[in-house]
Amino acid sequence: MTTTIAPSTDFAAARKAMLDSQLRTSGVNESFVLERMGTVAREDFVPEAMRSVAYSDRAIRLGDGKVLPAPLFHGMMLSEAQPTASDEVLVIDGGSGYLAALVEPLVGSVRVMSPEDVAGGKKKGAFSLVLIDGAVEHIPAGLAKLVAEGGRIVTGMVERGVTRLATGRKAAGSLALLPLAEIGVPRLAQFDRPASWSF
Repeated sequence: MTTTIAPSTDFAAARKAMLDSQLRTSGVNESFVLERMGTVAREDFVPEAMRSVAYSDRAIRLGDGKVLPAPLFHGMMLSEAQPTASDEVLVIDGGSGYLAALVEPLVGSVRVMSPEDVAGGKKKGAFSLVLIDGAVEHIPAGLAKLVAEGGRIVTGMVERGVTRLATGRKAAGSLALLPLAEIGVPRLAQFDRPASWSF
């Protein structure tokens, strides 16, 4: 009996193809975004069995409710966030760790929290930039408190079943999201709106 072994994936080539065919063609051309996404090995953030599809143009389910969004979402998110060396960043991680690895060298500090930790409303901090690695239906009060005055937030947003990239800035203690480009983003159920009765 002969066993056929599939050729190993050329991850460097897959990474370059991601930059050229997914990011650049969609208008993501900032050099810092391309450098980070061309450097960080996305295949290291998925299970072994999924490494060959790590650079596909769709989200990857990692199991146990964890997910790695499509590369374009991360590229657009970083482009919109414009992180700086003075930023203290909170990454609300969808379970892969990839987004934190992308942003870490660009900013002053990075703290990672799970959606469950943040949704519970018990965590404290004041961050100049909050990145949510997925789509939310709303920003609960506990999460809004983690954004410093004048700080900004970039996330996916679910509105009537459609997901979009969204951004916001905290001013006078208030934080609101502005939807931007429509893009497929995995929903983080921990940030669904509480069910309400209607008559």
